[in-house]
Amino acid sequence: MSQLQLILAQINTLVGDIPGNTAKVLAVARTALAQGQVDAIVFPELTLTGYPPEDLLLRPSLAVRIDRALHELMAANLPVALVIGYPRVSDGQLYNMAGVIADGKLVAEYAKQCLPNYQVFDEKRYFAAGDSPCVFDLKGIPTALSVCEDIWFPGPMAQASAAGAKLMLNLNASPYHQGKQLEREAVIGQRAREGQMPVVYTNLVGGQDELVFDGGSVVMDAQGETRFRAPSFAEGQFPLSVDWDLKHVSVPLQSLETIPDNIAAVYQALVVGMRDYVNKNRFKGVVLGLSGGIDSALTLAMAVDALGAERVEAVMMPFRYTSDLSKNDAADEAARLGVRYSSISIEPMYEAFMAALSDEFAGTKRDTTEENLQARCRGVLLMAISNKKGYLVLTTGNKSEMAVGYSTLYGDMAGGFDALKDVPKTLVFALSRYRNTLGEVIPESVITRPPSAELAPDQKDEDSLPPYDILDCILELYVEQDYSAEAIIAEGFNREQVERVVRLVDVNEYKRRQAPIGIRISQRGFGRDRRYPITSGWKMGD
Repeated sequence: MSQLQLILAQINTLVGDIPGNTAKVLAVARTALAQGQVDAIVFPELTLTGYPPEDLLLRPSLAVRIDRALHELMAANLPVALVIGYPRVSDGQLYNMAGVIADGKLVAEYAKQCLPNYQVFDEKRYFAAGDSPCVFDLKGIPTALSVCEDIWFPGPMAQASAAGAKLMLNLNASPYHQGKQLEREAVIGQRAREGQMPVVYTNLVGGQDELVFDGGSVVMDAQGETRFRAPSFAEGQFPLSVDWDLKHVSVPLQSLETIPDNIAAVYQALVVGMRDYVNKNRFKGVVLGLSGGIDSALTLAMAVDALGAERVEAVMMPFRYTSDLSKNDAADEAARLGVRYSSISIEPMYEAFMAALSDEFAGTKRDTTEENLQARCRGVLLMAISNKKGYLVLTTGNKSEMAVGYSTLYGDMAGGFDALKDVPKTLVFALSRYRNTLGEVIPESVITRPPSAELAPDQKDEDSLPPYDILDCILELYVEQDYSAEAIIAEGFNREQVERVVRLVDVNEYKRRQAPIGIRISQRGFGRDRRYPITSGWKMGD
């Protein structure tokens, strides 16, 4: 019996930084070699460009840059096989490749066959599909390559098995959504059983715009049992031993990290996504409006967890309708988290705007215009602080509000990043309670009192919207599962409420197009994977 020593390189890449990603590959390899024997290091999908590179793949200089990176890796001539992902042109077509560099040469290359073109994926826009297996010798083991989506379909595994493979290396950039790790492991186990070979699955980790990659790299044995699992949401290089003889490849049970429960996983995804967006875009820090409400309180806690208190600023911007309870809670939250805190009244600027608009508004009644003006005063203040200090403005709207347009363009929507954009209000409450189990930073009164925008006297969210537990159920069916209005009503929901919610979702598409990006945690977020026309004659119904 012999042993194969692998490293699963669960790394965080920067999209477009081909030289930086190449340097990271070399650094990981040299560190691993310094720590002991290693035969191969398996990196994620599109290691050299990061994922998803989008229209960078159409740049004329892409081929030159990738060739330069590959030659740099070959020239290093390291005594280890590097299994990496990259885009590469072959016979005039661009492919999503997995390659093996060993002994200073590119010794094997595989073109991804199954190109995802749904939800957040649009690989058919860029890549041609491969059609052949790739089996190479890895220390005597006939080893196959595959890339991400290939493992979700039986064809590539069947090809590899027919070609004599005894081990499958699968390179991934698989983004997170709730429950994704369990889905992955079920599919990988099924493929391993079908091919009667172990599967080594290495996944990307880190945030890229609205996507978060959660790591959780795994290894399945030929019976489909999990024999190794890396941590979720953590970068690292993880050693793995594979036993083999002339007829059989087996994987002894090794480290099995626990899969975090749903609420903990969502919280980690939001923190990682925020941290990487801020840091990869080189912002000095963040600033947000702290209202005393639950959305801004949760966003503040996540910002501190992501960046540290010294890089976070919170601003209370009270008006005549702001309650003393909100002011006190906001100050309490800031103190508990140790962030810079200030209070700037919007009353003077609001009055200045109203005076300037007095002729335009003459003879009209007060309506939402005056409420929106309050929000826009706050947006101007936060953007001014952002410009002056180089801070990113965090908006705090949740998915429930984004869905029905319960927000103000150029007001509370003014900013660069909305961590809660894909988080329904009911989940905001659950996340807030979870965060308090790690340290009580959100006052209980913020969690328990009825939500209010405080733009009018005694205003409550549920004066304008159905209760959030009902609203979120309707939104999940309509937005995430594509139920029609009639199908939702057939589930037992009130017709008037359903029709109102559906209408609000449809007519507020124009707002969402102008909203900051936010972290995707569901299978249907407002962003890359839900694209509806603003101008449309589609009528609700069946």
